Amino acid sequence: MRKLLFACAALIALPVYAADPPPEAITQPVAENEPNYTPYGTPINLADAKKVLDGALAEAAKRKYHLACAIVEPTGDLVAFEKMDDTQYASVDISIAKAKAAARFRRSIKAFQDIIKGGNASPLSYPGVIAGEGSFPITKGGKIVGAIGCSGAASNQDATAAWAGKEEIK
Repeated sequence: MRKLLFACAALIALPVYAADPPPEAITQPVAENEPNYTPYGTPINLADAKKVLDGALAEAAKRKYHLACAIVEPTGDLVAFEKMDDTQYASVDISIAKAKAAARFRRSIKAFQDIIKGGNASPLSYPGVIAGEGSFPITKGGKIVGAIGCSGAASNQDATAAWAGKEEIK
């Protein structure tokens, strides 16, 4: 009897694996190619990172925004950073997180905001996602060399400064 109870308990504890859903049960269309694919290039150098940073900070100063701006290489590692006087302290970490997400996911973080706004919350489960505006990949020669993230003003204002910065190099 004891062996029978042990065998039943073992069967109950076994995981149950569902079969793959049939193709007609898949709710999302499968793209013909990879969306948002831009190849990575050689990481941004310090001189170019400073140009991007200076462009973003000049736009912010012109518009009287108080921002923190971060430039990262494609891995998301910090290359250059600056915080304007009187910028909220939370913007230091937020600007770095924005830049890191834009670099690693090869897109502006506004893409995640739009997906979530459309009712799909799945990006909230992706490691490193931050939704909002204010970051863009930086491209040079058609390849992603880094990303910029700005924080401190309204989200669309952060994006205005970040866009001005990324336009400093091509």
